[in-house]
Amino acid sequence: MTPRERYQQTGYLIPLDILTPAEVAHHRGVFDRIEQEMGKEKAQFGVIQKHLDNADLWALASHEKVLDAAQVALGPDVVLVATHFFVKYPDMTEKFVAWHQDLTYWGFDPAVAATVWLAIDDVDIENGCMRVIPGSQKRGQLPHGKSTRPGNLLSINQEIPLELIDESAAIDFPLRVGQASLHDGLTVHGSNPNLSRRRRCGMTIRFTTPEVKLAPDQNFKSSWAPMLMRGSDRFGRTKFMPWPTFPAK
Repeated sequence: MTPRERYQQTGYLIPLDILTPAEVAHHRGVFDRIEQEMGKEKAQFGVIQKHLDNADLWALASHEKVLDAAQVALGPDVVLVATHFFVKYPDMTEKFVAWHQDLTYWGFDPAVAATVWLAIDDVDIENGCMRVIPGSQKRGQLPHGKSTRPGNLLSINQEIPLELIDESAAIDFPLRVGQASLHDGLTVHGSNPNLSRRRRCGMTIRFTTPEVKLAPDQNFKSSWAPMLMRGSDRFGRTKFMPWPTFPAK
């Protein structure tokens, strides 16, 4: 079975080896500096679309292996729309991410998207790695309500009703720093609290295709920034931004 066939069957691929040891050391240091400058409270969820003005984060969003993964999911024509860091700190023992599908509030027409989740730290069950329900993308868009459990980190407290989820089928997504997972925009996923003494940081890199018309998102806290990264646009539905440029170091 090819990676493309596995992705279409399960709704995800894991693990993907993305960063070299040297890249790991460099980019972890980049986020550590951002965290120090912003403070942990803001860095927890506030590092959004920073690839547009930070050369190091652009290097991650446009990394050849990241784009290779996006093409496995979406085909030859790949559009980058967003980046966002998610951090769970060791004191977040009651904070979790409810079961949800990314595309629920994104306003994509048609509903096509894929996310590369790149580990900036080692992530595992103890510190609250992502979990998915295999094959759940085949069910299409599921209804979302509001979570009744306190501590949901999703921005509008959304949650797929638990009676629609077979949690016994869930697969955990442990990753070493520098590895990534890839999941479909309709794959049901979530995560448990960080019960460790270690930070859990990951960068989400969101992709779609030129076929998709982008509407304002009801959930994301920043505007989409569509850039054609590979392939061509045969549809003309989106005005693409130019790639950012940065001074030579």
